[in-house]
Amino acid sequence: MVLDVGGVGYELVTPIGTMGRVTADAEGQLILHVHTHVREDALELFGFASADERVAFRTLISISKVGPKLALAVLGAVGAHELAQLVETGQVTLLTKVPGVGKKTAQRIVLELKGKLSASGAAPRPANRPGGADAHGGQASVLAAALVRMGFKQAESERAINSIDDLERPMNELVRDALAVLSP
Repeated sequence: MVLDVGGVGYELVTPIGTMGRVTADAEGQLILHVHTHVREDALELFGFASADERVAFRTLISISKVGPKLALAVLGAVGAHELAQLVETGQVTLLTKVPGVGKKTAQRIVLELKGKLSASGAAPRPANRPGGADAHGGQASVLAAALVRMGFKQAESERAINSIDDLERPMNELVRDALAVLSP
């Protein structure tokens, strides 16, 4: 697809079905979420209908031997929300039906994405806390997402967050306390 931004056309590679899922703003212009992929020999732009799709794409390409083309094939076949559900339920065989995804790649995707995608969306799952994460103004959710982005597993981040007594403090203090719990 070619995206016109101020009279300049940018070529975007998108998963199949993006045009049907993309939303428009109040003026009727389409809103796409773009990922810029830089390589030695190329600069590529990838467009997505939602921020969840873009997060799922970025998470997929972080996996060894899964490049942008394969990530697009996966998202074109199953979508971000369905991918999260497949990963959480460990349905490797359904992923192998995506062109280019063999059994080993599907197993690697399920193994490496487990706990990184929410079954209700592609964003990292919030920590489990009594009363829900929003009971603390979303501090637990933000902290959980930050820890997952730092490379900690979802279960580890939940354990660290559950050990913190006061989630009303500034985020830098919460991160420091969580890292203290997670460090060996």
